[in-house]
Amino acid sequence: MTGISLIDTTLRDGNQSNWGATGLDTAMMLQIAPVMERIGFEAIDFTTSTHMAVAVRFKREDPWERLRLFREATPQTPLSFLTTGMRFISWELASEELMEFAFRLLVRNGIRRFAIMDPMNNVASMLNMAAITRKAGGEQIVAALTFTLSPLHDDAHFAEAARKLADAGRFDKLYLKDPGGLVSPERARTLIPALATAIGALPLEFHSHCTIGLAPFSYLEAAERGATCLHTAAAPAANGTSQPPMGMTIRNLRDMGVKVDVDDAAVAEMDSYFTALAAAEGLTPGVPGEFDRSYFRHQMPGGMMGTMKRQLTETKRLHLLPQVLEEVERVRADLGYPIMVTPFSQVVATQALLNVVGGERYGVVPDEVTRYVLGRFGAPAMPLNSKIEDRIRSSKRAKELEEEPHMASLDELRAKIGKGYSDEEFLLRAVMPADQVDAMKAAGPARRDYDPAHRPAMKLLRELAARKDIGSVKISRPGLTLELSGGM
Repeated sequence: MTGISLIDTTLRDGNQSNWGATGLDTAMMLQIAPVMERIGFEAIDFTTSTHMAVAVRFKREDPWERLRLFREATPQTPLSFLTTGMRFISWELASEELMEFAFRLLVRNGIRRFAIMDPMNNVASMLNMAAITRKAGGEQIVAALTFTLSPLHDDAHFAEAARKLADAGRFDKLYLKDPGGLVSPERARTLIPALATAIGALPLEFHSHCTIGLAPFSYLEAAERGATCLHTAAAPAANGTSQPPMGMTIRNLRDMGVKVDVDDAAVAEMDSYFTALAAAEGLTPGVPGEFDRSYFRHQMPGGMMGTMKRQLTETKRLHLLPQVLEEVERVRADLGYPIMVTPFSQVVATQALLNVVGGERYGVVPDEVTRYVLGRFGAPAMPLNSKIEDRIRSSKRAKELEEEPHMASLDELRAKIGKGYSDEEFLLRAVMPADQVDAMKAAGPARRDYDPAHRPAMKLLRELAARKDIGSVKISRPGLTLELSGGM
C-alpha cells in the first residue's frame, strides 16, 4: 500500500447530506479556511451549480463572491466543482456554449478541479464534458463513475466504463462515486482492484456515504486494494448520510500502517470548530448510521435523503418518510431504474413524494419527470413501465414540452436579460428566477466574520430588539459595559 490522501467534503457534500445544503454560509466557511489550508487536503469539494443556487435562494449570498474569497484564503489547495451532466442550476438541458461559458467563469473565480459526472454513466457524454471543461481552462479533470445496483451493473460493467474513460486520455484521475453508500466491504474487495487495473496509471479515488454504516469499512478495503485518495468530512458534518469522519479515518488508516500526510493539529482544530458551529447553529451532528437493508432497494443518496428530510420537516410531514421511500422503489422501477444521483434522485424522489402526498400515483407529474420520460436526459439502461410511459407521453403537458425550444444561445439570453451585468450575474439571471437574484444583490456583500461563541449573544440581542415592550438593554461584564437604547 502507498500513502492515502484526503479530499474534504465538509463544505459541500457534508453540508448537503446532514444539513440539507443550507447549514453553512460564506462567513462560516471563511472563518475556518486558513485551518483547512494547513491540513494538506488534496482538494476541497467546494460546490456544485445546485449549491450555488442554494447560496442565492436561501442565504442571499453571491456564490461567485464566496468562491473568490475562499480561493484567496486557500491558495494552495485546489477547490473542486462537481458537474451533474449538461445542466447548470436549471433543470433544462444546457447547450455546450453555456456550459463552456459557466466553466470559464468557475475557473476565473477560483475552481481548479472539475469532477465530471454523467447521471447515466454515459461514457461519450463524460468525454465530451471533459473536452468542454479542458477548453474552458480546467486544471484537473476527474472522471466520476457513479455506483449503483442493478442486474446490469456488475464489476465488469464498471471496469469497462473506467477503461474507456482512461484510454481516452482526457482525465487526470478517476473516482468511484457511491452516493447511496451501497458499496459493501465485500464489493470493494472486487470492484476497487477491477477499477485500478482498468485505469492503469491513473490515480483512483473513492467517495461513499455512511448512510447504512458501510463506508468506514469499505474505505479501509479500498485503501488496501488500489485507491489512493478517500473523501472525508469534519466530524459533525460526517457520518449520518455524509462521508466518514476524517479524524477516525486517519487513525484507522495509520493503524493499518498506511501513511496519511496531514497536519494533525489542524485536523483537530477543524473538528473543534465545526463541533462548536453545529452546537451554536442548532445543526444536528451526523451519527454513525445503522445498517438498513432497504437502501439496497430504494438507493436514495445521502445528499438527497438530507434534503428530503428537511423538506418533509418544513411541511410537518416527516412521518411520511417511510411511505415515500417505499414509493421511491416503485417509481424508480417505473422509470427504468435510473442511477439515484443528481438530477435523477430528485426526479424520482419528487414524483414519489407527490404520489404519496397527493393520494394518486402520477396524478401530478412534474415537468422534470415528463422531460425524463421524453428522453431529454438520455436513454435509461432498462425499459420504462409501458403503462406509466404511455400515460405521461400522452398528457397535454408532454406535448407542450416536446415543442419547447432548447435553451437559447448566449446572445439570445443577453438580449432577453439586458446589459449592464457582469458575466457572473448574467449567468445567474440566465438560469435562476430574477427576483431571487435581485434579493441577493439587495442584501449586499456577505459578512466575513463569524465566531460560534458569539451566536447565543447575537440571538439574544435580536430577540430583545424584536420586543416592543423594551426600550433599552444594558450588558455588563468586568471591564465592559454596553448599553443599547432608542433604536431597538
